[in-house]
Amino acid sequence: MKPSFFKNLGPVNASKIRSTISCELVNIEESDFFNDFTSINKIENYSLSFLYDNENCEKKLPTNSALICTETQSKKINSNQKLFIVKDVQEATAKISNIFYRSYETFEKEKFNEPVIGENSDIANNAIIENGAIIGKNVKISAGAIIKCNCIIGDDSKIGANSVIENSILGDNTYVGSNSSIGQRGFGFHLNNDKNINIFHIGRVVLNSNVSIGSCCTIDRGSFSDTVIGKNTYIDNLCHIAHNVRIGNNCAFAAMTGIAGSAKIGDNVLTGGQVGISGHITIGNNVRIAAKSGVFNNLKDGESVMGNPAVNNYKFIKSYKKIYGKR
Repeated sequence: MKPSFFKNLGPVNASKIRSTISCELVNIEESDFFNDFTSINKIENYSLSFLYDNENCEKKLPTNSALICTETQSKKINSNQKLFIVKDVQEATAKISNIFYRSYETFEKEKFNEPVIGENSDIANNAIIENGAIIGKNVKISAGAIIKCNCIIGDDSKIGANSVIENSILGDNTYVGSNSSIGQRGFGFHLNNDKNINIFHIGRVVLNSNVSIGSCCTIDRGSFSDTVIGKNTYIDNLCHIAHNVRIGNNCAFAAMTGIAGSAKIGDNVLTGGQVGISGHITIGNNVRIAAKSGVFNNLKDGESVMGNPAVNNYKFIKSYKKIYGKR
């Protein structure tokens, strides 16, 4: 069973949604209701989702589901589809996410099952394991670490001192260094001059088996999908992985690498220190990125790049020699 990290406040009726955002209703009655608020690829019966103008809806949606979109996008959608038409999809998404979801209150967590701790595990006296958590066998959790409600830690894993694990599932033999934060809210919000509106992030962090996370790293949970790190991927100290990032297997990222939201990274990717990778781009398999490079565009399988903006290694070196001469 998938662990529950948040309280779903659904079903929510169209009347409440209309009172929360400024919108026009299409094919929707005030009494219509929706069980959850989710991404377009997870939409089910009685779901509410959203679609930005730069996105396409390629799947056939249930007729009892609904979309939040602009008038421009509405013209591309089936005329029978239920729609909430808005001027700003991100603003609407931020507001609506907070009427569908919230964090569990303390009294609710107290009703969860007591944590399950596997045999031969070593839990420091001042580590905190919240209700609902499942700790595997031969796990070591160091002083000051916090494992929040309903998290799963696989067998033979090690959690460093003062690290915080929340909204996360860790596979077997994972390592998290000291002072790291895994599964906190991502950097997703609507800019508002008076007060920014946070998007309630309902995704998880999933660390597959044999993943290693260094000290002082941060890995944000996904907004409406998961942040996923593939098997046997190693992340050095002081790295940041943003919400919705998906990283493949057998990768290695040197210290101070930063990966922006929704980037997709293939298998066997290596980066030097202080590399920056833009959001919403795709990096193929077997890619090599030199230290201090800034990657702003998609990279194909097998590419080796360097520089800011990152370009092919040989192209960068050739340009460097032309400007600075041989050194």
